[in-house]
Amino acid sequence: MTTSHAEALQLIGRGADELLKSEELQARLALGRPLRIKAGFDPTAPDLHLGHTVLLNKLRQFQLLGHQVIFLIGDFTGMIGDPSGKNVTRKPLTREDVLANARTYEEQVFKVLDRDKTEVRFNSEWFGKMAAADMIRLAGQHTVARMLERDDFAKRYAAQQSIALHEFLYPLVQGYDSVALEADVELGGTDQKFNLLMGRGLQEHYGQKPQIVLTMPLLEGLDGVNKMSKSLGNYIGISEPAIDIVTKTMKISDELTWRWIDLLSFDISIEEAKQLKVEVAAGRLNPREVKLRLARELATRFHDAAAADQAVAGWEAVVRGEANAELLELQDVVIPAEGVRMAALLTAAGLTPSNSEANRKLKERAVRVDGEVFEDLQRVFVPGFEGILQVGKRNFSRIRLVAA
Repeated sequence: MTTSHAEALQLIGRGADELLKSEELQARLALGRPLRIKAGFDPTAPDLHLGHTVLLNKLRQFQLLGHQVIFLIGDFTGMIGDPSGKNVTRKPLTREDVLANARTYEEQVFKVLDRDKTEVRFNSEWFGKMAAADMIRLAGQHTVARMLERDDFAKRYAAQQSIALHEFLYPLVQGYDSVALEADVELGGTDQKFNLLMGRGLQEHYGQKPQIVLTMPLLEGLDGVNKMSKSLGNYIGISEPAIDIVTKTMKISDELTWRWIDLLSFDISIEEAKQLKVEVAAGRLNPREVKLRLARELATRFHDAAAADQAVAGWEAVVRGEANAELLELQDVVIPAEGVRMAALLTAAGLTPSNSEANRKLKERAVRVDGEVFEDLQRVFVPGFEGILQVGKRNFSRIRLVAA
């Protein structure tokens, strides 16, 4: 792919939260050699969702620009447990858990990355060879005071919540990964900035040029408020059936659609996204058509064009009333609750952004349970309830309540 430096910088910066430091990146691009682009993933769960693909997409863009991508599986750091954004000590995984999850990661990431242009590495390659003395020397590179500058550590310390000593090792270990791999650029979420900067410092200590740091936003989930998370149930897994990917994507708000396009789409360029916004604002284009285009692209990426076409056709048939919502083959959204009314249930399922909006939909008789208009506003749902909830014509979820 022949691209000018200006075009490369525009593509690299698409959707990014922060680029440190852009002048250093420009200087390295001017060298005319492929840069080593690193992103680390701790295999803490077996399945990836769209939130994880924000970094994968950026890695893919670097591949399109001709650079060397390193997909680092943190099989060693996964046993420490990343403390980023946590207010309690995270339970470390067993070696068996980490390796099992790592295998599924390798299978899933190549739905986005070019397998032939990806270097898959495990940080146990170097840490597994380190002696205790080596780790102590590494720990000597930073002070406790410096670690407590990190926001989540500072908050926990101020609140007198425990911080285990091994958690202080995590940023150092992640930083040393950049030394071992001689990374030119490291990508991470905004919550990883402290760790990414640690890599710069350690590279300088070991006589390397410090890496450029590129942080990406944390993708908002289906609710449009919280970051995408399996624990919140507001996610789309990349291994889900194509019909689920389409149906769930069509649930997001029109405003969130543009954010998702910026962070997830390859087919819609920056310039085209701007033009589509103009068309929608002028009333010449239905925002639903833009959203459906994104849904089709995502279903195609994680399955294939035929599956995407079938999923879109199925969704459209349900919207037209020509098919039952059962045909959508929705995966269960599991919600822990001892007793919950419909408004709160709709919000928890990501079908409405708030309880007030849910109540408005209920008053409009726009809510259905298993195809029937819901009218019993005093009903309390308890563990064991299962059913398809529908808000309006296009938003569906199969709900299963379990004990909290």
